[in-house]
Amino acid sequence: MVFASPVFLFIFLPAVLAAYYLSGKRNIVLLLSSLFFYAWGEPVYLLLMLFSIAVNWFLALKIGRSRRKCFLVSAVVLNLALLAVFKYADMFLSCFNGLFRANLPLGRIALPLGISFYTFQILSYDIDVWRGDIPAEKSLLTLGTYISMFPQLIAGPIVRYSDIRGALTGEKRITLSAAAEGARRFCLGLGKKVIIANVVSQCADLAFDLGGELLGAGAAWAGAACYALQIYYDFSGYSDMAIGLGGMLGFRFPENFRYPYLSGSVREFWRRWHITLSVWFRDYLYIPLGGNRRGAARTMLNLLIVFALCGLWHGADWSFAVWGLYHGLFLALERLPVFRKKLPKAAGIPLTLVIVTAGWVIFRADSLGAAWSYLRAMAGFGGSLAVTDVSGKVIWAAAAAGVLGCFPWLPLLKRKASENARLNRVLEFLSVLSAAAVLALCVLLLVGGTYNPFIYFRF
Repeated sequence: MVFASPVFLFIFLPAVLAAYYLSGKRNIVLLLSSLFFYAWGEPVYLLLMLFSIAVNWFLALKIGRSRRKCFLVSAVVLNLALLAVFKYADMFLSCFNGLFRANLPLGRIALPLGISFYTFQILSYDIDVWRGDIPAEKSLLTLGTYISMFPQLIAGPIVRYSDIRGALTGEKRITLSAAAEGARRFCLGLGKKVIIANVVSQCADLAFDLGGELLGAGAAWAGAACYALQIYYDFSGYSDMAIGLGGMLGFRFPENFRYPYLSGSVREFWRRWHITLSVWFRDYLYIPLGGNRRGAARTMLNLLIVFALCGLWHGADWSFAVWGLYHGLFLALERLPVFRKKLPKAAGIPLTLVIVTAGWVIFRADSLGAAWSYLRAMAGFGGSLAVTDVSGKVIWAAAAAGVLGCFPWLPLLKRKASENARLNRVLEFLSVLSAAAVLALCVLLLVGGTYNPFIYFRF
């Protein structure tokens, strides 16, 4: 089940909210509804998630009581082993077959939904208990609710236990204003996904399916730009929906995106893009490796290691590792003295956009060869198909809306409204009206069976 579906919007969500608001046992309602949500699409792998929850609950208790490192090592090895088996086994077998001319059969194991997200949440919990940042949760019900919580289960943001421990273990204060703001945030995210991401994806998919051999430079850039908009609005839209659902349920989830396409450097981009993943890698890998405390060469090596693993987190294919190394290389270069001088925003933003967009080509293409061919087309060494061959008026309208949405208009309006009571009332009315209009349009598009891909299912 996905958020952008009639079943979720008209059956699951209203039923869950009604039961949640009326019940005195909200964690039980949330746990059962989350397990049902997961089982809707992954009934077999529900057992895997339950197993992971139970074992990590037990190991974290042992970590908290004994402070013995063997329990932490056991937890880390177990979680990474599960991820390796279900996500990377075929990749490892293919590499082995290629290197040693073997013919081991591939397992063709289906990827469990959301395993990358909930595994990283569990690891953060175990490590934070070991560090003494949080106490081990004694209630299996509470920990199970944290891990399986449906708003952020399949696409993040990656929420640390410390972020929501108070709301999970204490009385959840659900106010009308918080629930209303959560509903508006959910509608905004739904609009990002359905009205923009789904529409521009048609141009991106067509361009990448045709490939660099056929595309002219304009068509290739159009496809790459549309994919850059698609992945941003798809993922940030789901993050907005998750944050909005959290607000309706009495939780405050961390922000995951802060207008990343306005970044003046690659370093700044990763402070604005998928923030919870960047912070996770910083706190649990980059800093333990030594961070930037052991000289320039070691800092660059640490960055390359972290981003290679960040790339592989996104998918079991070497193209993802190359995409991660590509970003790690630019981050390392930006730390060299010759590149440390910050470019003016007028130059830094377009340069970073070009770097990031070229990176998305590596991320999106079916293989490294296809990515190279596509990048050659962007440089003018491709085919002859024009922009009009891969796009239309509706796509360009959605793309224009997407470009406008990359700017922080809403925070600016809110800041202005906070200084003027009348303007604040007008903005409040317009936000409710626009949320209702966006929801209505999204429902029409979803009921009409429009193209509705979900990029982050494979992660």
